[in-house]
Amino acid sequence: MDKPSTKSPKSARADGPRPVSLALQGGGAHGAFEWGVIDRLLERQAIEITAISAASAGAMNAVAVTAGLIEGGPEGGRAKLEQFWKAVSRSGGGQMLGSNFLGSFGAGWMESNPAYRYFESLSAAVSPYDFNPLNYNPLRDILQSQIDFAAIREHSPVELFISATAVRTCEAKVFNAHELTADHIMASACLPAMFHAVTIDGEAYWDGGYLGNPPIWPLAECKARDVLLVMLNPFEAKKTPKSASEITDRVDEITFNAPLVAELRVIAAVHALVKKGGLKVGPGYQLLRFHMIDADGRLNDLKLSSKLNVDWNFLNDLKARGRDAADDWLASDYAQVGEASTVGLFKALL
Repeated sequence: MDKPSTKSPKSARADGPRPVSLALQGGGAHGAFEWGVIDRLLERQAIEITAISAASAGAMNAVAVTAGLIEGGPEGGRAKLEQFWKAVSRSGGGQMLGSNFLGSFGAGWMESNPAYRYFESLSAAVSPYDFNPLNYNPLRDILQSQIDFAAIREHSPVELFISATAVRTCEAKVFNAHELTADHIMASACLPAMFHAVTIDGEAYWDGGYLGNPPIWPLAECKARDVLLVMLNPFEAKKTPKSASEITDRVDEITFNAPLVAELRVIAAVHALVKKGGLKVGPGYQLLRFHMIDADGRLNDLKLSSKLNVDWNFLNDLKARGRDAADDWLASDYAQVGEASTVGLFKALL
């Protein structure tokens, strides 16, 4: 159950929810933080989601909320997200690494779990084609049972851009709403140390977060000029990591933030050129305004291993953190949606 909010975020303006494109990062079970953000924004009727660019867990949130919007508008989107994450928790994925009961001991329980330690060592030394020859992954069944992909392909009110990484060619592939199936989402979330590459139309794909986490460029042609980035990987570390596990965690955060950081810098440079008159924006393209709900100070206490923790109590804790983060953003930056960017790189440009 959601705890009552103690904050007083600004309400949606009189002319209704503001059109926004969402950009959702990947991050395993930490995607429940995004669930909380979206849940609160829909509950407040603050935004109209016109497009979503997403990778990995963000892609799962993207298709879940879109399927819900088709079925029942904003409240349908909220209901479908909860239904999806509850199915994830019940899927048996939590039992792969230990009882869900252990999750009640806190976010760090998995580091001391012998089953997790064994799996960590195994995945570092043995291919998933060897230790998981049947390519078992409960998420595929969840997606197929929970998400009406036919309805998304035919009736999606949201433009969807789901990223995956082409294994052979090192290309960032983006799939659109009209072609999506469960396989496309599985491709976007395919960690190569755990699962077989997902083959689509003869090409093998791994996790989209390696090259687009999430991709921003498709949003330049969408209805909304405002992009809300929802981050799952902290930008700043509280201290320099020194232990092996701390170093691994920080490398993971940097690796999965790198594509977005690089893309934002390029976009900022383009915006600066346009502002100076050195570059003209062509037909069909628009300069974007950026806003962000980041993970700094909200998810820094979580270990890399907790991205595999689907205990229902843990997922609801992440959801609550996301709802609080949404309230903070509504109170601090929402008034600038439709007016100006609130992300540092872009504040002075538009």
